Amino acid sequence: MIGPDERQRLDASVRGRVQGVGFRYFVMREAGYLGLDGYVANERDGSVRVVAEGQVSVLEELLERLREGPPMSIVERVIERREPARGIGSGFRVETGNHSGD
Repeated sequence: MIGPDERQRLDASVRGRVQGVGFRYFVMREAGYLGLDGYVANERDGSVRVVAEGQVSVLEELLERLREGPPMSIVERVIERREPARGIGSGFRVETGNHSGD
């Protein structure tokens, strides 16, 4: 069983009205505030992908914030996958994803 202080990787797909509403910068701010490492990117299908590494308990906090989103967004669903942390680098950043409108 994984304890709340162990490091883990969260790979989440956020679906709904999440592009063009400041969602990536919202995620970058929240993840940075929580001290997580990783990135956020728009996807071609209109979703936003979030890959973050950190303590399990902190990743849970990020998930709560992803489900809420910034004021102009409408989060319909968050699909999450967990795996062991692999070392994603230091800090949290916005990346250009597979969306041509980045």
